Amino acid sequence: MASPTAMKADTALQEFPAERLFETRKQSLRLTENLSDADQTVQSMDDASPAKWHLAHTTWFFEAFILRDHAPGYQPYSDDFFYLFNSYYENEGERHPRPFRGMITRPSASEVRDYRAHVDEALEKLVATADEGLTEKLAPLVELGINHEQQHQELLLTDILHLFAQNPLYPSYSVTEPKTAPHEATGDTWSSFDGGIRRVGHDGAGFFYDNEGPAHDALIRPFRLADRLVTNRDWLEFMADGAYSIATLWLSDGWASVNREGWRAPLYWREREDGWHQMSLYGLRPIDPDAPVCHVSYYEAEAFARWAGKRLPTETEWEVATEGLSPRGNTVGTGALRALPAGHPLGGERQMFGDLWEWTASAYSPYPGFRPAEGAVGEYNGKFMISQMVLRGGSCATPEGHIRATYRNFFYPHHRWQFMGLRLAEDA
Repeated sequence: MASPTAMKADTALQEFPAERLFETRKQSLRLTENLSDADQTVQSMDDASPAKWHLAHTTWFFEAFILRDHAPGYQPYSDDFFYLFNSYYENEGERHPRPFRGMITRPSASEVRDYRAHVDEALEKLVATADEGLTEKLAPLVELGINHEQQHQELLLTDILHLFAQNPLYPSYSVTEPKTAPHEATGDTWSSFDGGIRRVGHDGAGFFYDNEGPAHDALIRPFRLADRLVTNRDWLEFMADGAYSIATLWLSDGWASVNREGWRAPLYWREREDGWHQMSLYGLRPIDPDAPVCHVSYYEAEAFARWAGKRLPTETEWEVATEGLSPRGNTVGTGALRALPAGHPLGGERQMFGDLWEWTASAYSPYPGFRPAEGAVGEYNGKFMISQMVLRGGSCATPEGHIRATYRNFFYPHHRWQFMGLRLAEDA
């Protein structure tokens, strides 16, 4: 995920969040329980990483930024791993090229698990022996490591989905699809919001990534926002109207992508004799017309909004619309592992949190007064603030409690493999 890993934290973070740290570490391993060692080794495209690499990289993070410099007498598991499992931290030295992560057949998945155990044991010792001064110094880094690993837990799921979608057998990641309570799909409703000067961005209390701040004033015009995400039923109408062949609906780069990539439907859609199906973490399943359409690019989202006579919301409008809402919804903790129809009992209010990351009309750029964090951990956000678009809200693969109203995710406009969808907006 082109998600941030640099952070800020207030001075209230004075203690190791030890329980959350080790629970997060265990959760990563639980996510791989249904995967064979072969499943964990393959890389299906340059933008994805093998599950084994995610397990190792998150471990490298704790080793490189905490244990190596702050744990007396710590002995690295392998000096080679500092090269193999660095992602793109230039200050941390050379690294294995990203497109070739799937070539790392050794160390094995089993040895990567041993590597994790080695680092976890050292972390446990550090937590138990750190004095007050060291605890205060390391607490923000530990919090950052937790959130960084949670991001890679989401990536692990989306990358496995992409890998399994390349397999003509369409294997299932999860053995049993959970049954969900009956519900009634909601119709089209809209919420209106006044214009004016509004305060947006993170206020600085607690953990946040540096790209979420500083808080600042933003001017918005009165607008209206749809109370649900665009559905598969809506998208089928878009397709039936020939939208993928109407050049005037598309941005120039989007139209070029449509023709170069042969797009005719969202990623993972497969047309069969009995209708459209979609590859999911439960294998290939018939399209649920009332579920939100997902795995669409920014180009497709923008074209759909134009076709519908609407537009995408700006990230400022989206954030303003979340005021007063709890940042809870259909994230990974519900066990659904798929986007659910609006009004579903497991969903959040107005689908604002969970289900799908929502494309906005905002380019990923720094807020006024932005300064990246110092050192290597400051590399991740600032240098990517070009040519990408902002998404908000989290998804069905986002770890529980990881999302908040100010969270800014970002991807290139052609990307589709994440759980991405859209919501319509219009001027009031």
